Amino acid sequence: MVQVSSPPSSQAQRADPFALYEASVQCPQAEVEFLQDSFQRLRGRVAHRLREDFCGTGAVSCAWVRQDGRNRALAVDLDPGPLDWARTHHLPRLSADQRTRMQWLQADVRQLGGEGMDLVSAMNFSYWCLHTRPELRAYFAQVRHCLRDHGVFFLDAFGGYDAFRELSEERQVEDVGLSFTYIWQQERYNPVDGRLDCQIHFAFADGSRQERAFSYAWRLWTLPEIQELLLEAGFARVVVYWQGWDENDEADGIFRPVTSADADAGWICYLAALK
Repeated sequence: MVQVSSPPSSQAQRADPFALYEASVQCPQAEVEFLQDSFQRLRGRVAHRLREDFCGTGAVSCAWVRQDGRNRALAVDLDPGPLDWARTHHLPRLSADQRTRMQWLQADVRQLGGEGMDLVSAMNFSYWCLHTRPELRAYFAQVRHCLRDHGVFFLDAFGGYDAFRELSEERQVEDVGLSFTYIWQQERYNPVDGRLDCQIHFAFADGSRQERAFSYAWRLWTLPEIQELLLEAGFARVVVYWQGWDENDEADGIFRPVTSADADAGWICYLAALK
């Protein structure tokens, strides 16, 4: 539940937290291009059927159906709130044809049946809501079952020694009609069971704030654990994609396959699990 520390006329009161989230942490078109380009390099063909697990507002799925007239997307989330928001805000922006190829579904991704997906994605570290090895392995196995032969499962992860710290980071965002500060807080980490409690807050120029706009109770999974569980779930191979750096030591947004990487304070990567 969003806590607004401000009077009713404040920027925090007027701002839409889902729009703020999309502006802060998502770049759907870039993600779609990564998914399609990586899939084509791995499998030698073009993917057309996407299932976006833990989809939130389904922004990536919408970008997917816009990309190609043959593309279809199924966006799945257990929380009705972002799905309702998506139908109000994203659906009207799709053409009539795109709407026929886009579906939102409120469901537990671990209980979906069916097969035939070219690829499944689970981004924004969303699968970290599964805290035990049996839970995560079972989810991975379900994803594998829903993929067609030679399908690919894409997911992301973050880490580095700062990932195990209790900290707060701020970043200025200029979008959705106003300027605001995105605040990422790693509120508590328990080294005994690996639980990581995180919050997203938004602060505005008038001094108002949206506290705990989004909250997460995650297991901080390491890359070796994730890869091992994917293989245990039956995937044939796992590829790790690491982000590069430009001449100013800034992240360049380009992810390349690697088998080793530097022990940075913080990193983000993609994984591709091949059926």
